Amino acid sequence: MLNTLKRIAKDLLAITWIRRVYELVNRVVLETFGSSRILTHLWFFVSAITFNREQSAVLRGRRDYYRNKHRDRLSHVELRRNVHRLEKGLIMRPRRDVFARDYITETIEFYEEAAAQFAAAPGTMEQSEMDWAHDVLTEYFRSVTGEDATVDAARARFVAAGYAGEFTGKVPHPKEQLSNLSYDDLERLVSQRRSVRWFDQRPVPREEIDRALLVGRQAPTACNRLPYEFRVFDDPEFVRRVSSIPFGAAGYGHNIPAIVVVVGKLESYFSPRDRHAIYVDSSLAAMQFMLALETLGLSSSVINWPDFEPLERRMQKTLGLSMTDRVVMLIAVGYAHPEGMVPYSQKKELDTFRRFN
Repeated sequence: MLNTLKRIAKDLLAITWIRRVYELVNRVVLETFGSSRILTHLWFFVSAITFNREQSAVLRGRRDYYRNKHRDRLSHVELRRNVHRLEKGLIMRPRRDVFARDYITETIEFYEEAAAQFAAAPGTMEQSEMDWAHDVLTEYFRSVTGEDATVDAARARFVAAGYAGEFTGKVPHPKEQLSNLSYDDLERLVSQRRSVRWFDQRPVPREEIDRALLVGRQAPTACNRLPYEFRVFDDPEFVRRVSSIPFGAAGYGHNIPAIVVVVGKLESYFSPRDRHAIYVDSSLAAMQFMLALETLGLSSSVINWPDFEPLERRMQKTLGLSMTDRVVMLIAVGYAHPEGMVPYSQKKELDTFRRFN
């Protein structure tokens, strides 16, 4: 027994020593190469694999953005972006007599492509998107009161595009007060929503998932592009396969009734400056999705997704993702087990994370 205790103590000492050496080496490297941008570039030139997938995804996303512009698609992201830009011009106060002159021609080009697809292959594009684009452009040309040759030419092309849809009123309007939900009600809801990891083994109704996603899609998104997909898996075998990939589901992945993989679509952007938007927009949608689940009696847990190449490759293969698809997070969904518990998870005090001016 004494020899066993000595051996355990020796092993623990060795582990402590290795950890401290590792930390010391890390600090020296980080202090050195993190001291200037030039040395940082040198470090990542030598260790390029760290962000190689992200770099490749951003570049291929930009490539696919331009490839897709002349392909038939369910949603035309470039049209969505420009139509939303027009909406923002329409709500400006005071509104200018002539605006959007620098991008109205491009917008009409996008609209012509969409209208041609809609006419030639009905059902291959979302009608709601086409109606919205038609209505906003109609309102734009009604609103531009100044004389301008560029706008006049665009107006003529808009009429000639010949979209057969009627005006449905999907244009800027005064903000509506649709809810009498109080602050206290909302606070109780967000306090009730906790990360649940132990679920009843009941199937999750797909219609409830869809209802929650309708709430999720109302989250703010840059230029109304919604650059994400929610891939939902409820087949038990597939749930086990997917939940076994991330580190964060260790110990309870077998217990998850349904799992959602939130995927950002980098093909939605033509510029690397927007590469972070997929993470911001999809996370905003995911939070509203989870709150909506809570109102439907369903619980959830966010499963962190680290940018770790072996896991990225495995997830890409399992889900059939393209290089431009970036997994943002996974969400476990189900009915909370009545005997399961949740962590207390003390939050930071307000003064810790809030600063005025």
